[in-house]
Amino acid sequence: MRNRVAEHVAALPKSGIRKFFDIVAQSKDIVSLGVGEPDFDTPWHISRAAVTCLENGGTHYTSNLGTPELRQAICRYLERRFCAKFDWKCEVLATVGVSEAIDLAIRAICSPGDEVLYHEPCFVSYAPTIRLAHAVPVCVETRVEDEFRLTVDALEKKVTPKTKAVLLNFPCNPTGATLSRGDMAAILGFCEKHDLLLLADEVYSELNYEISEEENLNAETQGRRDAESGVVNVLPSFAAFPEYRDRVILLNGFSKSWAMTGYRLGYACGPDDVIDAMMKIHQYGIMSAPTLAQAAGVAAMDFGDKDVDRMRREYKKRRDWLVPELNALGLKTLMPKGAFYLFVDVRSTGLSDEEFALKLLKEFGVACVPGSAFGACGAGFVRMSYATSLDKIKLAASRIAKMLKSIS
Repeated sequence: MRNRVAEHVAALPKSGIRKFFDIVAQSKDIVSLGVGEPDFDTPWHISRAAVTCLENGGTHYTSNLGTPELRQAICRYLERRFCAKFDWKCEVLATVGVSEAIDLAIRAICSPGDEVLYHEPCFVSYAPTIRLAHAVPVCVETRVEDEFRLTVDALEKKVTPKTKAVLLNFPCNPTGATLSRGDMAAILGFCEKHDLLLLADEVYSELNYEISEEENLNAETQGRRDAESGVVNVLPSFAAFPEYRDRVILLNGFSKSWAMTGYRLGYACGPDDVIDAMMKIHQYGIMSAPTLAQAAGVAAMDFGDKDVDRMRREYKKRRDWLVPELNALGLKTLMPKGAFYLFVDVRSTGLSDEEFALKLLKEFGVACVPGSAFGACGAGFVRMSYATSLDKIKLAASRIAKMLKSIS
């Protein structure tokens, strides 16, 4: 009976996030700073596109790659927002969320024993997904002293002849760290030097609060500043470097930027041979992304910029209130430049990150996630999400203050 489950699956740990939220689900009067999900509803004009698709009989399979309409919309969007160009016919694949895109990319490029460099702290699925492809995950630690940015020096210490690819996520879950265009160029140069592929999970790309002056200048030069709103329409992306386009597999989705978590829609863009390989796995395992979700995705890509800007402004307002508040309470917290998370240093309390999170939850009714759930180098930190209302954030902060007073 012990042999009924494959050894490599039995050895996988369960998600540290889900384990913790099993406790949250049994609690009452909880203010949650834990869930990595927008508190906004999907904008109605996007959902209406799915409803219209249903009313018009859009209940059938689509192409394995996704509908032509969605793939064309993705390409229009990427060129407009990132100055990144892809051929919709052969370089774009619609997936069931960005999670499937990550899984497909790793399985498509890795043979057993290949090594994949990934950074920690990171989203909890990275190392398990690499292992499920019978590849070897190699952790590259990022440090609070570097604002949790991934550096070439750190990568150089871990690369070996067996390394096949680098998997990264910026803006980052859980740290909120971002990379400048210069950082991206340096990492791409590292990949070129060692003949590696780069898997760029950019699902939080629209939630970037600190576009550099270089990016602003680039936007002005290319005439991509919106004349009416003044919003810069060019955001940093690894896909925006044409000289490295054969090395980059862009992985993205609709869940975070457009508050479409339940639609389960993502996409991958990259070299046609890699996309074709990913499509074959997708073809046998999934068939195609949900038809109604793809219709909604077209509306999001073509007409959702103002919705994203509105939500980003609200997240920034919450961030700008909560970070100084936590620092004033004695919890060292970097000002994150992207996503909607804070990675809060709780070492000064004398509690481990799990002890801190459990005490805060059970005794004071605030949920956050232990940093060690995102890798060993996250120990001593907790992740707090500000994807909830400012009123709830203020209530959570008052409860955190009470807890700190109780243990001082």
